[in-house]
This record gives sequence, C-alpha cells and structure tokens, in this order.
Amino acid sequence: MDYQKILSHFNISELNEMQKASLVAVSQAKDITLISPTGSGKTLAFLLPLLPLLRDEIPNVQALILVPSRELGLQIEKVFKQMGTSFKVNCFYGGHSVRIEENSLTEPAAVLIGTPGRIAHHIRTKSLDLRKVHTLILDEFDKSLEFGFKDEMSFIISTCAQLKKRILTSATAIDEIPSFVGYGSQGITLNYTQQNTNLQPVLVSKMMRVVSDDKVEALLLLLGHIGSKPTIVFCNHREAVNRISEQLTKHGVSHGFYHGGLEQIDREKTLIKLRNGSIHFLITTDLAARGLDIPEIEFVVHYQMPATEDVMIHRNGRTARMHATGTVYYFLDVEDSLPRFLDLEPIEEPLPTSFVLPAALDWKTLYISAGKKDKVNKMDIVGMLLKKGNLSKEELGKIEVLDNAAYVAIKANKIHKTLALVQNEKIKNKKVKMEIAS
Repeated sequence: MDYQKILSHFNISELNEMQKASLVAVSQAKDITLISPTGSGKTLAFLLPLLPLLRDEIPNVQALILVPSRELGLQIEKVFKQMGTSFKVNCFYGGHSVRIEENSLTEPAAVLIGTPGRIAHHIRTKSLDLRKVHTLILDEFDKSLEFGFKDEMSFIISTCAQLKKRILTSATAIDEIPSFVGYGSQGITLNYTQQNTNLQPVLVSKMMRVVSDDKVEALLLLLGHIGSKPTIVFCNHREAVNRISEQLTKHGVSHGFYHGGLEQIDREKTLIKLRNGSIHFLITTDLAARGLDIPEIEFVVHYQMPATEDVMIHRNGRTARMHATGTVYYFLDVEDSLPRFLDLEPIEEPLPTSFVLPAALDWKTLYISAGKKDKVNKMDIVGMLLKKGNLSKEELGKIEVLDNAAYVAIKANKIHKTLALVQNEKIKNKKVKMEIAS
C-alpha cells in the first residue's frame, strides 16, 4: 500500500505517533479502541489501515462506519475520497434522499458510512445487505450512545454475520463497551489523550466576568476585542444562539449560527462560509463541538458553561488542534461559576470597556444553483469566473460543489462586479441562478 502517495493528497509528509500506532494495531488486533484528542487525525488513523482489508473483486459492502451525525459522516466521506483509492464510498443519513441511496446500492460501495437510524432503515426495507461486512468502525462511539442510538446500533451489528474486526474511536475515554458490540476481551486500547505529549497542543485558558446586566452586550465587547479571528461561541440551548445572533446582526457583526433546529442546507451553508473565510464568528450549540469539517479555530468562548467534562473537552478541542495554539474563554456572569472539573483555574482578564466593530472580512460567498448532479465541477466554475467574471486567480477562493449547488469564495471588493458580469452566463449549457449567499 503506497501510504506516502495517499499522504501527499493531504500535504502530509509523515504520520503522527498516534496514526502510526493505529496502523500497526489494526493490522494485528481483532478489536481496537482509539482514544485521541479532537483534531489529532483520527479519521486517517482508521481509514489508512482499513485499505489493505478491502478487495476490489468483492461487489458488496465490506466496511461499515457508523457515526452519530450526518456532518461527521460527510467529513469522513470527504477524507476517504481525497485519499484517491479505487474503492467506492457512500454516505447515508437522515435528510438525504432515500431513493438516491437505494439506487446507489445497486452497485454497493466497498465502504459505507452512515447514521444508525438511516442504516437501520435500509436493512429493514431489505435494500441493504451487510452480511459481507468484515470491518465495523464506530466513530465517536460514546456520542452515538449519548444520542440514543443503542437499539439501532445493536440491530445493525446483529446483521453483520461475518464481522471480523471492530474499531471504536472517541476523543474521551469510553467507560464501558456494551455487549452488543461484540468487542473481544483481547481488544487493544490506544489512549493518546494524556500520555503522548507530542499530540498535545498549547491551550491557553482565560475567564472574563460580566459586570453589567446584559451578557450579550458583554459578549459583543469580547468579540470586538478578539477581532476578525476564527471564533466559536458555545451555548447550551438554541434559543440563546438565536438571541445572540439577532443582537450581533443589529450591531453589524458578521457571523453565522448553527444548531439542530436549522434545515440541513442552512447548516451546510454556514459551515461552508466558515471554511472559506466569509464568516469568522460561529454561534452554536454543542452540535458543533465535534464531528464537523471546520477550519482552524483560534478562540473558543463558553458563553454558557459546559454541563460535563466531556462537553468541555470537545468544545475546547475545536481550537489548538494538532500542534497549533488556541485560547479558551470562560464567560461568567454573576450567577455562573467555573466548572468544578477544571484542573487549572483560568487566567482572569478584564472585559473591554468599549466596543470595536471587527474589521470587514476579505471574502464573500457566491451561490450557484448547479452541482454534481448537473455534472458541474470546480474547473467549470473556475473557468467561468476567470473568463467571464474578470477575476484573477488570487481573487478566487475556496470552491465547494454539493449535489445541487455550489458555493464560491470571492474577494469581497470584487463580488458585486463579478456577479453583474456573470448574471446571465450558463454552466454546462445550463442557465443557473447566481447570488450572494445570505
């Protein structure tokens, strides 16, 4: 297996110690538990050793990856495709077309990723046969249990008649592995949350006390102090997310918000804008604490205190990923106290006394109403925008093509002029709608 060629697709020259250990463990042991911090490269750590186990000549699903959320599933699918292998991969999840998924099963993928509810549905309707699956990966296994997927996972695993290997992953220690998983007594545990300092990033913890009656107003002061640097603000409830978003909008602060009450396309659009630099502030619930494909985050703000140590670990894992540094703020009003499970008390920092509006961002996002199902690819979009939109390569940013739409980052000072120039252009001989993504 040419791992070096695969790594070159990710601009990685060498695996980290956790990934190397996983490569050896998966090749030698029947069952493996991999515990490693968020952002340490767990996805490659279980996908790379999976490849030698797959066979081109087997026309069935060979490996099943169960995930607690569609976002995590899509992220794994993206990484697998980027590896550039000959093996087909599919991702099934709620909110996706059941008919499209059923059609794809006429020629099953070697690797199937999915949420427990959707995978169980396909088994019950007899559109999915898992009897040839030899490897089961339960990514963020503890989260799947927390989300109440125990019955679905038990049912799914019971249908995998030829299961030979199980890989469980988490960013925090798993207290107990339920018997339905079928995990062997000789399973190997790789725990990289504490003992391997090479994987430990530099995380600075600070706290700010709110002296006024208005906590949202105090947050505005903090965000103004942070400036236009990638930041996630965590809340415990979607109502708080909505309330903060309304206030930020009133004060002209560019941001995105994210929670389970939003339509899937709106959630995807928000993450795309965060990835391409069109927004730097994300206000969210713990839904964004893990399992999402998002860029390097410099600051994490606990607007409301995490309820458990696990929640805190996953929130904080959004910054200081791999070998980077990051800053966490615990935002306390008069009724709040620091979480009792904090090992070290954060450095207290005074709240700024005046609000400074963060500088406007360099990028905005263009929406195009055509995607993969219209046979549109990135090069089609690049060609149209460079030739017809009068853009230089430096004025064109990250492009993401979804099934039925595409989103393009364009320099903010150019996007209105570009949109005027391409408004009536066609892509693949099809008239498409183009507008600035709201």
